[in-house]
Amino acid sequence: MKNLDIPIIPDVATSTSTVLTVSVVVYQLDEPVLQETLTSLLEAAYVAFQQSQLAHLRLYLVDNEPSGANRPVLEKLLSRCQRQISGLPLNTHLLSGHGNIGYGRGHNLALQHCEALEGAGNQAAFLILNPDVTLEPESLLEGLRWLLGHAETVAVAPAIEERDGHLASACKRYPSMLDFFLRGFAPTRIKQRFADRLAHYDMHDLPEDKPSDNIPIISGCFMLFRQSTLSALKGFDPDYFLYFEDFDLSMRARRFGSLTYLPQMRIHHLGGNSARKGLRHIAMFGRSALRFFTTHGWRWS
Repeated sequence: MKNLDIPIIPDVATSTSTVLTVSVVVYQLDEPVLQETLTSLLEAAYVAFQQSQLAHLRLYLVDNEPSGANRPVLEKLLSRCQRQISGLPLNTHLLSGHGNIGYGRGHNLALQHCEALEGAGNQAAFLILNPDVTLEPESLLEGLRWLLGHAETVAVAPAIEERDGHLASACKRYPSMLDFFLRGFAPTRIKQRFADRLAHYDMHDLPEDKPSDNIPIISGCFMLFRQSTLSALKGFDPDYFLYFEDFDLSMRARRFGSLTYLPQMRIHHLGGNSARKGLRHIAMFGRSALRFFTTHGWRWS
């Protein structure tokens, strides 16, 4: 595995600020969308830095494309990040050459790399971020402030707005096989008949004007963790290649404290290019579902 590192800037965290590591796993690269993601991340990080909630930012791009074709573009994007916002304490890393090892294992590489760096301390946070998500300017300020002020919380989930403006589900109750069939495979007319059930599963009853604690499962597109918790969990279970890895991580993280829905921490889902969901993806979905339910318990209806 090759990695491109910018020399480390010493971390100087205070009692009211944290070192934040951000990991973005890239497979099928959509350069304009990823550029939007990185720009919004840096802008949100600078707001948190100005408000003394962030001491230092470490940004990892994890290249899961096997051929190496993404590497020149990712190098260019990271170089641009270094010049984009003057005064933001930032160092960047590109991890590549390991092939397509899966979503969770890709983030685990970044976690293992940052654990080897000195200076993170107990205040460190780790953001698992999709490459097609943009952050509102105060999102990291709100998320880091909550983590620093609420010792019982081990991870926070944001309010997610889709491109069409409606709120997507950032939180879920423990699923049944029926829930998954309805969500993933049922035609629209069947979903409409079970709309109340799906809304309950997606926790649409959560208030949007205040935080909610003890969420069962949070979305893997944006998971802001205490790094100490994520390290204790050893990150994602590497046996999940794709699908259900965020469900499993959420279930295991709840043993350490609360997963909190923080609606004032807002993000946008841009919906970048994605692989066509053919038979291979259905097979991966089935294998991951089998592992998840075998590990955490079956529920049929």
